[in-house]
Order: sequence, then structure tokens, then C-alpha cells
Amino acid sequence: MVEINADRLLTTLRRLREFGATGTGVVRPTLSAVDMAARRWLAQRMADAGLDARIDGVGTLLGRSRRAGKAMLIGSHSDTQPRGGWLDGAMGVVYAIEIAHSLAEHADTAAFAVDAASWSDEEGSYFGFLGSRSFCGESMEHAIEQARNDKGERLAEAIAAAGLSHEPPHRLEPGRYLGYLEPHIEQGGVLEAAGQRIGVVTHIVGMRDFTIEITGRQNHAGTTPMRLRRDAGAAAIRLGNAIQSTMAGVAGPQSVWTIGRMSFDPGAPSIIPGRATFNQQVRDVEAGRLEAMEAHVRGLVAEAARAGPCGVAIVPSKDAVEPAAMDSGFQDALAAAAERHVPGGWRRMPSGAGHDAQVLARRMPAGMLFVPSIGGVSHDFAEDTSDEDIVLGCQVLATAAASILAAARGR
Repeated sequence: MVEINADRLLTTLRRLREFGATGTGVVRPTLSAVDMAARRWLAQRMADAGLDARIDGVGTLLGRSRRAGKAMLIGSHSDTQPRGGWLDGAMGVVYAIEIAHSLAEHADTAAFAVDAASWSDEEGSYFGFLGSRSFCGESMEHAIEQARNDKGERLAEAIAAAGLSHEPPHRLEPGRYLGYLEPHIEQGGVLEAAGQRIGVVTHIVGMRDFTIEITGRQNHAGTTPMRLRRDAGAAAIRLGNAIQSTMAGVAGPQSVWTIGRMSFDPGAPSIIPGRATFNQQVRDVEAGRLEAMEAHVRGLVAEAARAGPCGVAIVPSKDAVEPAAMDSGFQDALAAAAERHVPGGWRRMPSGAGHDAQVLARRMPAGMLFVPSIGGVSHDFAEDTSDEDIVLGCQVLATAAASILAAARGR
């Protein structure tokens, strides 16, 4: 059985944490100077593990094995949220490097091929899943020209500033891979609450994200009678409440729905808002349920527009993300490895967060493994996981990857 090097794993992960370290968290936005420094450092770690590493024209770092035969692709992302945790994505990239290194060091697995990936912009600073979508063959030309971050900076300019404008994209090589495995922190509290240490992911949620725009009439808040008002702010609150209070009627057991942002224009105490906007997001692991939730939101918007007195419109604010089922064979390999290393201390579970694995799953078998998040906290500087669980997760994934590769070679 392959054994990972726990000290090397934790040392690498902690060193990566230093790139963009801010308090207990990390700030490492996609294609920023610190992100590129981290990727160049990770490229050297991949080279140390015997991989040929290169950063492509959208920022994805891919380390390719020189071994013959079909490979396992393992990875995640190393960019962070604007105020992110130190493990979200980064842990999976370091797992990939450690597993490639460990397999090469053991006689029984030295011939096995593992490629390691750090996908670009999983967090969507410019364009969500930019790296994995490009790798899977989607044209990124329009996104590169049009996409901007929250500061208004263009993706094309960020690519040029990072010195990547002339780098060719990584592309999925037909026939190279047995599939893709992505390790990740859970980003929730299910495992911790159950006293379990490994999650085998069954499905990844799909998402629909909308901006709802309400147009009224700006006017004086003291001199305009209530009956004569076209208050866009009040209309936004009524519609938001209607969505929140009625969605349960069409939602399923895994459904979630969130108003993440609401704003009034001009937003002054003595002015009736003439315009209001809010964001509505819905998530579910079932495509049909997701469509029903979207239809429900659109129906309530149409009803509000008919009722007046304000105009109401809805527009998608991001590309739709489709739900994805993880490969049943990979689930079984991860479950068997989990049972071997922590008997009874694991469970099958869906992912409520989006991951690059749902993009890769369109083109190859894909699987995901979770380790617990302390307090269920993620996307926050307080995000953390115990060293013991980090090491256990890597060992479980290494065992599963080795078993998949061994089976493919008829062992």
C-alpha cells in the first residue's frame, strides 16, 4: 500500500499559505501578483515530484507525468475568495502533488501516472471555472475580452500583466485520463456534526443566479403621500420576501435559496428609491428541481410586474451551472479506501458548493473527497481543518487513486 509523506504534505501546504497570508486567512485573487508567485512556486513542487509543469494562457498550472499508460488527473484550485481561508482549493492542489510524489517513491506504484492541476479562477473573480472550462475545450475568447472583476479590471489585461498572453491553453488530451479526482474541505458542518472524517461526494449542486431589477420613481420621502409612491425599495422587499417565503413549496430536501445582495438607488434616508436591485441564487443537485425553482422565481417576478406600481425585470447575472453526478466507480473506490483507513468514519454526501469537478465530469469520470471543516466554516479567515484530518484525507485519496490505476493495469 502506498503511504504518503505527512510531514512533506503539511510543510508544502503551510508554505503555500504564506502566499497572500492575511491574519489567519489568505488573500490570493486570480492572476494577481501573489497568485502568480504561488503558481510558479507550485510548478517547482510539481517538478520535484517528477512532473512537467507549465502555466497556460488563462493561468491554469498543469503538471504532467512522464509515465506511460493512462493517468489519473488530480487537483483543485489555488486562487481564493477576497477574504478567503487557507485550505479552500489549496489543499486539493497540494494533495495532488503529494500523491504524485508518493506513488513515484513506492516500487508497487512507481509506474503509475498522476497529473496534478491547479485550475484558474474557480472562485470566479473574473469568470467562474475559467481554467477547467478552457481545459475541457470551451472557447474562452469572449470571456477573456469581456470579463471584469469587481474592481472593473479586465481579464485580458490581467492575463497580459501576468505575462501569459502568448501561452497556449492546456487542452484535454483524448485518451490520456482514467478520470479526475478532486479533494476538498467540506465547507460545511455535516461531517463534524456526525463525528465522521471523510465524505465521499455523490453529486455536486447546480446553480442559477439572477439579478432582479425594479424601476420606480425617485421622489421626496417627506412630501410624497404613500398612495402616490412608486417605491422601488419597498417593491424589492415585497418581492424578496415572496420568494423567500414561498420557495419551500417547490424546493427539495437538498435545495437552498439566497438573496445575497440588495441595493437601493440613490440610497438616502429622505429619498424614495427610484431603482432597486437584488441578487437571487438557487441551488440543487437535481436538474429538474433547479428548473422548477427558477420557474418559480420568474413567475413571482412576472406577477410583481403585472401588479405594479413598479417595473420589474429579471436577468441572469452568471452563466447557469449544471448539477453533476460523481462517477459511481470512483465513489466506490473512495468508499473502500475510507473504510480501510477509518472504518465507519465516513459517509456518502452531496456537495452544496460548486467545484471544478462538475466541469470535468462532462468529459471524464470524476469523483470528490471531503475532509471536515472545523465549525463548518469556509470562505472566511477562520476556515480550518485539523492536521490529522488533512493527512487522513490525503492517505485515503492516495489509496483510492492507486486502486483505480492498479485496476486499469489489470493488477
